[in-house]
Amino acid sequence: MSAKGKTGVLLVNLGTPDAPQRGAVYRYLRQFLLDPRVIDYPWLPRQLLVQGIIAPFRSGSSARLYRQLWTPEGSPLKVYGKRLAEGVQSRLGGDYAVELAMRYQQPSISSAINRLLNRQVSEIVVLSLFPQYASATTGSVFEEVMRVLKKEEVIPPLRFVSDYYDFEPMIEVFASNAAAFDLASYDHLIFSYHGLPQRQLRKADRCNHCLHSPDCCQTICAANQFCYSAQCHATTHAIAQKLNLPKEKFTTTFQSRLGPEKWAQPYTSQVIESLAAQGAKRLLVFSPAFVADCLETLIEIKVEYLEMFEKLGGEHLDLVPSLNDDPRWINAVADMVRANAHAR
Repeated sequence: MSAKGKTGVLLVNLGTPDAPQRGAVYRYLRQFLLDPRVIDYPWLPRQLLVQGIIAPFRSGSSARLYRQLWTPEGSPLKVYGKRLAEGVQSRLGGDYAVELAMRYQQPSISSAINRLLNRQVSEIVVLSLFPQYASATTGSVFEEVMRVLKKEEVIPPLRFVSDYYDFEPMIEVFASNAAAFDLASYDHLIFSYHGLPQRQLRKADRCNHCLHSPDCCQTICAANQFCYSAQCHATTHAIAQKLNLPKEKFTTTFQSRLGPEKWAQPYTSQVIESLAAQGAKRLLVFSPAFVADCLETLIEIKVEYLEMFEKLGGEHLDLVPSLNDDPRWINAVADMVRANAHAR
């Protein structure tokens, strides 16, 4: 009989309120935005900003948006996350124990790790459900995992999957989902990623490379291999190459910025405005920073950007579906886990 236990698998996404109600959204925003990797201001300004302004004043309007998003089963992010975890468990079989966690709210990373440890796993593969690395997402997940485990007497071997922005099976699913549309009928294709303050991009730069030239993110190299913006551009190029898109047909953009400071550019909203001014009538939008549909895809892009585009004279703004619970994506995640599970 083998002395080895199962390989534990921790799949982690950002999180979602427990309910589309103001109180639940307030708790979610508070936990999320007080994370110093998300809003990396000193402690006191961060507390004043989040607890004094953002959480109290935005929780009501955000709750209304979540009510538009909510399904009979709950938040799409959590629904698809559960289906993904169940599918990956089925693909990997009995030698693995798969748990879903959310960085913020439930199921928590702490509770998921506790369940894995109670099953006597021999190692844990941590795969954050963010294809591109950022301190505010994957970095925060890894820090929380280490915070939880540092209190344990026995810490099993850990395998962190930090990014998979150009992972071929993932790129193939995004490209296949786009191929279901008549690509030639669109005036332009937009690859819209969640934004990040330029200040945080510079903080992650140890080589004095970041934002020193207009094309510093266009090619992945040793100096920017962990740069969020560079990895986003690499994802765009991989999907565009798979679809044989000419360079002038698509643009990489960034959405969801907060506050007056500069964020990663160009901004999705401004690119849509510019394309409308040039006479564009039909736009197709990808959102490859998200592996499951959520507020940023189904509301921000599919509702808010569509309304904006139509007011500017546009006619169609379509969204390429996310990976969600696509069997090909489930297989891809299982393959990533196997590739990082050394004990097997």
